[in-house]
Amino acid sequence: MTWLEALVLGVVQGLTEMLPISSSGHLRIVSELFFGRDAGASFTAVTQLGTEAAVLIYFAKDIFRLVGTWFRGFGNAAVRQTQDYRLAWYVIIGTIPISVLGLLFKEQIRTSGRNLWVVGTTLVVFGLVLGAAELYGRQKRTVEQMTLKDGLIMGCAQAMALVPGVSRSGGTITAGLFIGLNRAAATRYSFLLAIPAVVAAGIFSLPDVFERAGANAPSIAQMIVATVVAFAIGYVTIAWLLKFVAKHSVYVFVWYRVVLGLFVLAMLSSGYMSAT
Repeated sequence: MTWLEALVLGVVQGLTEMLPISSSGHLRIVSELFFGRDAGASFTAVTQLGTEAAVLIYFAKDIFRLVGTWFRGFGNAAVRQTQDYRLAWYVIIGTIPISVLGLLFKEQIRTSGRNLWVVGTTLVVFGLVLGAAELYGRQKRTVEQMTLKDGLIMGCAQAMALVPGVSRSGGTITAGLFIGLNRAAATRYSFLLAIPAVVAAGIFSLPDVFERAGANAPSIAQMIVATVVAFAIGYVTIAWLLKFVAKHSVYVFVWYRVVLGLFVLAMLSSGYMSAT
């Protein structure tokens, strides 16, 4: 892997991880379109540690409060009645689907799931589904009004993002809008829900990213720099997205996904890009 490739992909990861447009899909597309090869699922998973570090810092107060409440709840019945205690459990339970499916279909995710025909198609299809959620969702409930059923539904939606092009945040925000959460609530919970699964996936993939054969394997320095770049840009993106969704619809992301997906499919059909 060249330094230019590592830097570009770090920027792409930071810009797209938080947005409902699929960071893994973008990394796959940019890798193929500009560098003629796939950076790999492990590279994607490790650079996501940078963006998740941004989430940890941005939501540090919320995270410490939820974790502290969760532990106190084991010995205090009154704490177990609080919304923070329930929300902590929703995050834990919502993480189960992506954890189980990620382990069961690890090889498919790293191989056939990264086919650009799949990426292009999922960008279009799930972009339209996001648009439907924006159009038909009631968008009245806040995070404080969430239930266990809501947490599990959004957890299952997050699991679909194991396929590049679906988008983790896109899937969870879509589900949140469909079940009546407002955009700000769906986005905020989406960020919190991602932390356990993405951090675990990144740490789990650390050995794999350096064991890959061939010239495209990144050096340790390149991997660190790409992750740091993803962190810095990801932090700014979080702040921007939370302000944006509070006042605007998500249709801009819907149209972007559809246009990009159709572009990828056109490039594949013309033979300009290779699907694998």
